[in-house]
Amino acid sequence: MSEPTPSTGRPLDGVRILDFTRVLSGPYATSLLADLGAEVIKVESPGGDDYRHVGPFLDDGASAIFEAVNRGKRGVVLDLGRVEHRALAQALAASADVVVENFRPGVADKLGIGWEALSAANPRLVVASVSGFGQSGPDARRPAYDIVVQALSGLMHVTGEPEGEPTLVGESIADVVSGLFAALGIVAALHERAATGVGRRIDVSMFDSLMALQPLVVARCLASGVAPMRVGNRHPLSAPFGAFRARTGSFVVAVLNEKLFSALCDTMGRPDLVADPRFGSDPDRLAHEAALRAAIEAWAADLAASDAVARLVAAGVPAAEVADTIAALDGATARGRPVTQVARRADGTVRAVPEQPIRFDGAPRGTTPAAPLLGEHDDLLADPSSAWSPRRPDR
Repeated sequence: MSEPTPSTGRPLDGVRILDFTRVLSGPYATSLLADLGAEVIKVESPGGDDYRHVGPFLDDGASAIFEAVNRGKRGVVLDLGRVEHRALAQALAASADVVVENFRPGVADKLGIGWEALSAANPRLVVASVSGFGQSGPDARRPAYDIVVQALSGLMHVTGEPEGEPTLVGESIADVVSGLFAALGIVAALHERAATGVGRRIDVSMFDSLMALQPLVVARCLASGVAPMRVGNRHPLSAPFGAFRARTGSFVVAVLNEKLFSALCDTMGRPDLVADPRFGSDPDRLAHEAALRAAIEAWAADLAASDAVARLVAAGVPAAEVADTIAALDGATARGRPVTQVARRADGTVRAVPEQPIRFDGAPRGTTPAAPLLGEHDDLLADPSSAWSPRRPDR
């Protein structure tokens, strides 16, 4: 019996996705799926996705944010307020495997591109809806922005310094994680369809997604009935675990057991701390965290953060410099395992954009078509079922 031959393609090659989404949550989901090989057809209104008009802008006037989350897609323009354009959208959906939308609940149905209408014409279709608070429930029609969902989910309440104000996470995390869960749901539904031959409706909310993103916080609440408070850069249960100042820069240390604590103390030249009864156990160290912090920062006061980290890592202590995003992108880790890819336009223009992080043996990485110009592939509307290879150099 011959050995199976590993695939050299992308896992979603041959899957067609019709993307009615705009701004961030939905486009992020479909960009991940495009990276995995899916053909994604982005449908925009005549004015274009709002993110086309949000900076920073690149040399050719394109929005860097729009390019980042719409990479690898084809683009058509439809005015869904016009009956004939709704018919074109329905024809595209009839040729698709997946439809993704992030309209307010009920809007897709009014436009004739909701689950009931589309699945009746194409029973194999998977339809994913991404919204702030879901397609049902008391807040289904409530306006949702990332900051609103971060606030309502409790995430802001546990983020920030103990004596400071609740703080936003430094990314539109509710949008991003709901897009991530939508992509997961789509892949799961496609797997199910392979067995049943029938599609399924998927309902993903930003609020539900942020709650699911907090398993440790939610577990502590469910167990104790007490809402955790902000702890800043410290760990709520262990010490020393957090960010510390050096002569130049800051670094983090993560000590979660006695072996690591001993290695930390030896590296600092303070073996006496191991025998100090104040630091005899993790709860003891947490209770005397301020004294430990003073000792660590006294040791690091004459060191650059990079030197402190080098010594700690050599001793097996988990540690890292606190890097800004430019440093992270330029660092050895991101260079050795690239986290960006090259997006190419038909005119030869190239730019760097993000890439999904899952690595499949044998699957190509590193290049993608650039985000479409507004209406760039409107010729598709004349033949909605025409095939297209999203990896063709000539698009």
